[in-house]
Amino acid sequence: MSKIKAAIIGGAGYTGGELVRILLGHESVELAAIQSRSQAGHLLSQTHTDLLGQTSLQFVDKVSDFANIQVIFLALPHGEAKAFLTENKIQDSTLVIDLSQDFRLANQSTQGNRRFVYGLPELNREKIKTARSIANPGCFATAIQLALLPLAHGKKIKTASATGITGSTGAGQKLSETTHFSFRANNIQAYKSLTHQHGAEISESLGMNVPFIPWRGDFTRGIFVSTLVETTAPISKSEVLALYRGFYETHPFISVTDEAIDLKSVINTNRVHLEITQEGPILAIHSAIDNLIKGASGQAIQNMNLMLGLPEDRGLRLKGVAF
Repeated sequence: MSKIKAAIIGGAGYTGGELVRILLGHESVELAAIQSRSQAGHLLSQTHTDLLGQTSLQFVDKVSDFANIQVIFLALPHGEAKAFLTENKIQDSTLVIDLSQDFRLANQSTQGNRRFVYGLPELNREKIKTARSIANPGCFATAIQLALLPLAHGKKIKTASATGITGSTGAGQKLSETTHFSFRANNIQAYKSLTHQHGAEISESLGMNVPFIPWRGDFTRGIFVSTLVETTAPISKSEVLALYRGFYETHPFISVTDEAIDLKSVINTNRVHLEITQEGPILAIHSAIDNLIKGASGQAIQNMNLMLGLPEDRGLRLKGVAF
């Protein structure tokens, strides 16, 4: 069986690098082109040094011919995906998966003949299977939505709010004052309190506002979110656990527990750990994900698998780090 030919546009950054790493081991995909204006002509291993000895591929400045490319991943800065699709002739049959925020909201989801489907598989799996264009969710949005989806689906939420901490890779590769080691080391900071850009997609998917305070953490990757929920009616912890386990039963990357979870257990994987705790009428749902994998590149490949009719977890059976 011939392999699917894929191209990555913007392959030098964190999410582009993770796409490369995972797709190199994907049995159904051939990486046909990895584009980067800044690294064109250089070996991938000169930028992503952990790929030394694993590939001889080079970055290209432009993809000369999209005719034989079946899947395009857009790992571009926010705002550049729309420009790319405008400037390049992409066949309607070519699958496009955008990792930026350009197409996530319903009123921004159309570009020419393309209609982007919001790519959270646990919410839109059936729509994703028949889509040609996917807007990959944000990392914080993924963690918060997965913490709330079963309750929201059952209309059991009276109020909800969230706070979460993320590693420095969530800010992208470009250096800034708040991503510099001198700022991050031995430090935390709340930022974009109640105004984070992922709030809009959370509200749109869940049909409710979820006030959210994000934190910058003293580590490189991963997201840990705590979401507080007041339910519309009394519900026991055992009922909540049964609700969550039933809702996620067919979703291969979600695990639900009432035991303490930690961030390190999901790093380098596409997995999501959800912890359910309760005190009186208040529920706390903790969620842990790797922001670069389930929060970005891994979820993009999960979407690709669904679009191509492949097993959802193909290429994503990744080893976690427990210590």
